[in-house]
Amino acid sequence: MCDGMRIDRRLVLIGVMLVVLSMTMATQYATTKVGYSYSIVHPSESDIRFIGSDNSSDNIRLLRVSGDNGTTDSIIIMSFGNITAGQNKTYTAALGIVNEEAFKVNITHVNVSADTGTDYLQVWLHADRDANIDNDATSVCVWNYMEGGNQHSYDYADCIWQLAAGDGDTTTINGAAETTSWDERAHVMYSNSNTNAVNGTDDYVWIQVSIKPPDNADTSASYAGEIWIHSAASTEDQ
Repeated sequence: MCDGMRIDRRLVLIGVMLVVLSMTMATQYATTKVGYSYSIVHPSESDIRFIGSDNSSDNIRLLRVSGDNGTTDSIIIMSFGNITAGQNKTYTAALGIVNEEAFKVNITHVNVSADTGTDYLQVWLHADRDANIDNDATSVCVWNYMEGGNQHSYDYADCIWQLAAGDGDTTTINGAAETTSWDERAHVMYSNSNTNAVNGTDDYVWIQVSIKPPDNADTSASYAGEIWIHSAASTEDQ
């Protein structure tokens, strides 16, 4: 009788194991898909776009497309022209940043990387297109090269400047109040508007760039690099 009970228990144990095994084998696997789409557009038509204003020494917009505007090799650059050692050259509206997204965008920080030569740039965000930052109380210094080859970016944590939600119209700034026009020579949109940008209220801001090479700057070197503009946005509670 005891032996029979032991056999029954073994059978029950095997049955339980089979049930557990069958539950494990019942795990479902599936393959599905989700589509995506996007467009590659000209920098003047992007959701966060750059616009020109100031002219360079060749009387073409400082902000311009380098290369053939109709090819994928074209890139947007700022061409500062020729600068003398010891000279301070300043553009109060080197470029503008415009938000066309349907939500607010925070500019969080700016940094400069030099590909060739030494970085001698100073960069500000400010409201008044044609005013030097010394005469514009809204100005925020975001990058400042320092003597000796050291650079310093300013950490403003969450936000240097907030761009208001845009309207998706790449022919206007400040809602629809100001027009941006197409420059056929520089191949960028531009604005000469003197309406000041308001931090957190308007969808655009101006960038002033100063170049201050020292008296002993290397005249045989070439100077080129990138200005990196970092932004962040949240689509919640907009």
